[in-house]
Amino acid sequence: MTVQAAYGQPGRLPAYALFGAVLSGAGLPIYIYAPKFFAETHGVSLVALGAVLFGLRLFDVVQDPVLGWISERLRGARGLVMAFAAGVLALSMLGLFADSPPLGPLLWFGLTITGLFTAFSFLSINFYARGVTKAAHLPGGHVQLAAWRESGALLGICLAAIAPTLLIGLTDNPFGAFALGFAAVTAVAAILMAPEWADDLHHDPTPIGTILSDPLARRLLLLALINATPVAVSSTLFLFFVESRLDAPGWEGPLLVLFFLSAALSAPLWSRLAQTFGTRPVLLSAMGLAIASFGGTLLLGPGDAPVFALICVLSGATIGADLTLLPAAFARRMAAISPQGGQGFGLWSLVNKFTLAFAAVALLPLLEWSGFQAGAPAQPDAALTLLTVLYALVPSLLKLLAIGLLLATRLEDTP
Repeated sequence: MTVQAAYGQPGRLPAYALFGAVLSGAGLPIYIYAPKFFAETHGVSLVALGAVLFGLRLFDVVQDPVLGWISERLRGARGLVMAFAAGVLALSMLGLFADSPPLGPLLWFGLTITGLFTAFSFLSINFYARGVTKAAHLPGGHVQLAAWRESGALLGICLAAIAPTLLIGLTDNPFGAFALGFAAVTAVAAILMAPEWADDLHHDPTPIGTILSDPLARRLLLLALINATPVAVSSTLFLFFVESRLDAPGWEGPLLVLFFLSAALSAPLWSRLAQTFGTRPVLLSAMGLAIASFGGTLLLGPGDAPVFALICVLSGATIGADLTLLPAAFARRMAAISPQGGQGFGLWSLVNKFTLAFAAVALLPLLEWSGFQAGAPAQPDAALTLLTVLYALVPSLLKLLAIGLLLATRLEDTP
């Protein structure tokens, strides 16, 4: 099989979209739903859950670079190892939302979330690293691949976000039913992606020092860290904000879908704009829109769910730019300095997951200490004020910092 046959077939791009959907369904939605599920169903405190999530991210400081190192040395065993990792992902999801945990809820949460995100990390690293080679043989390069991959990923988030809500009333454990469906889709996605793991190119592994010593790679990693943190903050607090600040229980699922559907539909548009006007000016425009969107939530209160729906559309569209253009820019750089991409995307995975952990460990305890109680019919005024500030003001300030860093960064705009 030739290199072009293995990596250059645009007809296989839907497989990338479906695999991206599976990974995204195991990522952000779980950070949104799992803490709330364990707090309300099993009575685990938000402080304890935040501590577990932060501890897992500290583990990732070591784990993700090691997984990247392993991914560059798999050679012909890659397909088998990826199938095993997909199985771990599916089984961990089933265990996480089991009806009756066989161990103490907090311990079970820690074990299953560790299995879930270890598999998630390994699959993501290899998935994005393989894209470095795939994109080199596509007419639209990294941006074309990113449009398919991230559109699928964002649609996957939409489905994962709404599925538990749709299943309420149909089953005693809607999250358990979601986990069963997720496991089935994971199996299909793994089968469709199997041909893509063929190792027809054998680049030498890249030392991690080579990536960290590259000024542009370092700047992109720092930009990803700062720019992803606002999304992590808003994602961690989204359900609490809608239920308690807007006093709109039942709106959480539809608003989440609106948010991520807007992101998915905008991704191809951002890709075309970047190909026409360049990555940096398009990203700067999206970041400015994000600040306006986050700022608008400062003025919202009970009964403002319809206004918040419009904000979800606007802010969701900005996420489409972040998730499409920044990974494409990083992949372009990896193609130049680390063709296998495993080590680079090990670092990329670490940076993006750390933002979610930071949000969990910093925000959930603050809310609880202010008197906030998940699922309570009424919350103290001080807790609601803090919730609004954390949800709206903190992301806006972080986006301003990201804009400053991007202005100081020259991005490559070659395919």
